[in-house]
Amino acid sequence: MTGFIALAVAWLLLGAATACSTDDPEPVTLRVLASSGLADMRPVLDDLRRETGIRLEMDYRGTVDASNALAPGGYRHDLAWLSSDRYFRLKLKEAGRHTEKPLATSIMRSPVVIGMKSAAADRLRRRTSDGQISWADAADAAADGSLRFGMADPRHTNSGLAALVGVATAAAGTGGALRPQDVSCDRLRGFFTGHRLTEDSSDRLAGGFVQRQDDLDALITYESELLSLNSSGKLRKPLEIVYPKDGMVLSDYPLLLLDPAKRAAYDRLVDWLKSEPVQKKIMERTLRRPIDPGVPRIPRLREPVGNALYFPDDQKVVDRLLADYGDPRRDRPARVIFLLDFSGSMRGERIAQLRATFDGLSGADDSRSGKFVRFYRGESLTVMRFGGRVLDERNVTYERQGDLDRLRGFVASDDFGESTAIWSTLDHAYQKVSGIVRDHPAQAVSIVLMTDGENNAGMDLDAFVRQYETRPPAARAVRTYTIRYGEADTKELHRAARATGGRMVDATAQSLLSAFKEIRGCVQ
Repeated sequence: MTGFIALAVAWLLLGAATACSTDDPEPVTLRVLASSGLADMRPVLDDLRRETGIRLEMDYRGTVDASNALAPGGYRHDLAWLSSDRYFRLKLKEAGRHTEKPLATSIMRSPVVIGMKSAAADRLRRRTSDGQISWADAADAAADGSLRFGMADPRHTNSGLAALVGVATAAAGTGGALRPQDVSCDRLRGFFTGHRLTEDSSDRLAGGFVQRQDDLDALITYESELLSLNSSGKLRKPLEIVYPKDGMVLSDYPLLLLDPAKRAAYDRLVDWLKSEPVQKKIMERTLRRPIDPGVPRIPRLREPVGNALYFPDDQKVVDRLLADYGDPRRDRPARVIFLLDFSGSMRGERIAQLRATFDGLSGADDSRSGKFVRFYRGESLTVMRFGGRVLDERNVTYERQGDLDRLRGFVASDDFGESTAIWSTLDHAYQKVSGIVRDHPAQAVSIVLMTDGENNAGMDLDAFVRQYETRPPAARAVRTYTIRYGEADTKELHRAARATGGRMVDATAQSLLSAFKEIRGCVQ
């Protein structure tokens, strides 16, 4: 009996020694500030807890909101897991922080693309020469009312901000990161005419699209969201995923270490997430692309992403884009007042160029820039033809093609004046503006003045400026953009534009259409 007891004690001691020498790590809980779109990672995170003992306590927010909550020196979480940390890094740069940037590791990827109904995609493809759809093609279709889409709010979400940056980069056409001069005027108003659905998160956006799928043509969001939506059975017909040929912004879902004391757990977590079995699991469950190019893609993720666009490296660029963003629940289309010189010197080639310009702005210009700056649905357009006085005036709100046809017919008039009352005409325009801003205070208004000669009738520039300065503040806030053509007085046009907060564009060094396109969207 004594021997049996001794043997039992020996086995117990051996078991205790074995338990004490195990390599299993201690369980740990990490508090994570996370993009709301990562909620679909819950099954993977359950596996993480079972296999490694690491439990992630997720605090879900929109990516932009989460980035704004990250205050260096005052982090309230151990980690941050964002769909993209570009906005956060911009904020650090703008604030001039000297603190070390958090360690960041990319975990997976998904581009922000366009999901289109097949009929809409086919319609856009037929308009192109190569069958490839671009952001410019989408902007053109949105402006003429044939593309209605959903997109998350870029003031809160990365998918919305990435889409906004993508389309603005395509509109700039430089091939590089956006610069302040690229966004000095809002070129995206036509594009956002088609923006009919918005939400503060990409998952709610998908739900809203399902409810309104009969009224919408497209959804701009992550590739992964579109693939999931197509396989959900909630759509009457799956959406075609369009990878715009002029590029898109990629999200790489970086995991950021905010508390250096948690570095050991962070390293364990990263190693697990980047392991091939887990990368494959993430791909299959969330339809995001593995960060490891060596992991074989499932068939739905074999489509090449194409050209990846640069994210701006200047906070002022992003701030301007967000300030110009058109929220479909709030904004009103703008009004532009065109003052067109119809004095005798405009006869012949010059008036032909002016008419061709209005044809181009009405949709005939199929260049990339032309598709972004064309007249758009809902935009209010006033044209005043002037000679020695205002010869005639037309007001059009573009709701259908016939509205633009009437406007072009008005510009096609052969009723010319024999003198040029530039400043009396501009004064008349500001009289009209005073009523517009009083009755429609939320509407953005601008004036475009084009002349090919010098003022020789009516009030002079000094008299106009004196009268302008007596007008109500709201009227004085409306800017005039002058276009110099022919023999027009450069100094006077520059002075008038500067006095009202606008600027002058010289059409003697470029085409008249290019000059008009240069100032499209300059309304603030």
